[in-house]
Amino acid sequence: MTDTRKTFVIVHGAWTGGWSWQRVLDRLHALGHRAYAPTLTGLGERKHLAGPDVSLDTHIDDIVNEVLFKDLTDITLVTHSYGGIVGTGVAERIADRISAIVFVDAIILGDGTSFAEVMPYWDFSEPLIASPPSSPGDYLREEDRLWVDQKATPQPTGTFTQKIRLTGAYERIPRKTYILATGWDGFRETAGKYRNAPGWTVREIATGHDVAIDAPDELVGMLVEAA
Repeated sequence: MTDTRKTFVIVHGAWTGGWSWQRVLDRLHALGHRAYAPTLTGLGERKHLAGPDVSLDTHIDDIVNEVLFKDLTDITLVTHSYGGIVGTGVAERIADRISAIVFVDAIILGDGTSFAEVMPYWDFSEPLIASPPSSPGDYLREEDRLWVDQKATPQPTGTFTQKIRLTGAYERIPRKTYILATGWDGFRETAGKYRNAPGWTVREIATGHDVAIDAPDELVGMLVEAA
C-alpha cells in the first residue's frame, strides 16, 4: 500500500511563533501527516533569546537544524510572510531534503537584498522592532485579531536588516506553490510573477494575511495538494 502521509515543516512569519500555526498543525496531524512549526529564535515562547546577535542566519539555522536533527526528508517546506525569506535561505542549505515548497502570502527576495530594503519607510534603528498595530477587519474574526495582538512579540532587527544570499536553489525544488491571500492588497504583484512560470502553481484564498488563523481548513487542503 502506498504511504500517503507527508512531512511538513512550517516557517512562521514575523512577530509570531509556532503557536500561530497550531490550528493547521492539529488538522495535518489528524489526517495522519507529520508536521512541525518550530518557533524562530527570539520570538514567541523563545522571546527571552531575543538580542542583537539574532540574525536572518539564526532563523535559517533554526529550520535547518529542525530538519537535520529530526532526520526529516522528502519534506514540504511551508513559509508565511517574512518566513518566505527564511525558507529561501533554508533551500540553499538543504534543498536535497525538500520535495515541495509553498509560499503562503510570503515575501520572496532577490539575492543580496533584505526585508528592510523593501520596507524603506520603517525605522530599523532599534534592536527590536515591535509588531505593527492591527486594525478591525484584519482578521475574519475579531477575537482572533485580539488574540494575535496579545501574543505578538518584538522581532530582532538583525533578522530584517541582514541581506539574503541566494543562488536560486528554491527555484530548483520540483514543486513550487504560491498561495495568495486576496482579502487584502499585499502580495498580488509577487504572486503575479509566478502565475505562468514553469514549475509553479498559484492558488488564491479569500482571507487576510494570516491565512493559517483565518482559514485553516481550506489552507490544509491546499497544503496537502501542494505536497
